[in-house]
Amino acid sequence: MGSQSKINLAYIAGFLDGDGSLMLQIKKRKDGKTNWRLMATICFYQDSRHEKPLHWIKKKLGIGYFSQRNDGMSELRINGFKQIENILKDLIPFIRFKQKQAKALYKAVCLFSKKRKNCLTKNELKKIVNYIIAIQSDNYIAKKKKTKQELLKILDMTP
Repeated sequence: MGSQSKINLAYIAGFLDGDGSLMLQIKKRKDGKTNWRLMATICFYQDSRHEKPLHWIKKKLGIGYFSQRNDGMSELRINGFKQIENILKDLIPFIRFKQKQAKALYKAVCLFSKKRKNCLTKNELKKIVNYIIAIQSDNYIAKKKKTKQELLKILDMTP
């Protein structure tokens, strides 16, 4: 995305500020070496009657998957640590209202994309939990989110 014009980056960042969300979640799982996985997501939302900007953003970023929800909304979702790291690196200078969340998500994906999850230290895992809490605290909450204690329990880090 390095070749994107600053105007395009500013537009995308503004769209994210107004009609987007940044998410970092620990999900329980039953398969694999650990009983959890980390998921990072950037999501853009728009009324399905006016979804053209989402297609434009997908084209400009060159990534993401598009879906139409049953409630008349459309979404463009982007997952993947390295992809989100690259996108946020370019967007952060233009993000105004979700700057705290963007920086927390960026730090988390940078940390996670450099190491395997089973190689993260307890201190690094605690940082990830703190990034999740920082992002959650500024998000509109439609349903109850996990507390810091619940997140630490999933990571088997409770005393």
